[in-house]
Amino acid sequence: MSGYPYDGVDLREHPEAYRIGRGEQGVFHAEPYKSELLPLWGFRDVETACVSAEAIHDRFLEYKTQGDFVGMDVARKYLQMGYTRAQRYARYAGGNKSKPLEGPDPEKSRAASIFYEKWRAVAGDEEYLRLKEEHKRRNS
Repeated sequence: MSGYPYDGVDLREHPEAYRIGRGEQGVFHAEPYKSELLPLWGFRDVETACVSAEAIHDRFLEYKTQGDFVGMDVARKYLQMGYTRAQRYARYAGGNKSKPLEGPDPEKSRAASIFYEKWRAVAGDEEYLRLKEEHKRRNS
């Protein structure tokens, strides 16, 4: 059994089951959002990162229009994860932390910066922050 209380739960139907967590926690357990966002996620190169970050950001805005905080937060996590994974591959051969590169890979660094810009924009979105506090109040 995993440590996520919402495994097997449709979080769109039961948003009260969602726990915000830290960083990227729970991103692979949050359905149906995982199924909607994971296919959009990629960071292989700058072009892939641009398309991916834009598509995930668009989903964030769709969730925002729907007042869907859980969708917004999971989209934020995918943007954050795009940044952290691209950073790892920029610094380590094959993303393996035991194989540091002599210097950062410029293509992967740029891919990371694309995700970083979108991630920080959504993390500071006023409606997102308002809904986050509301979710915490209702579900703590």
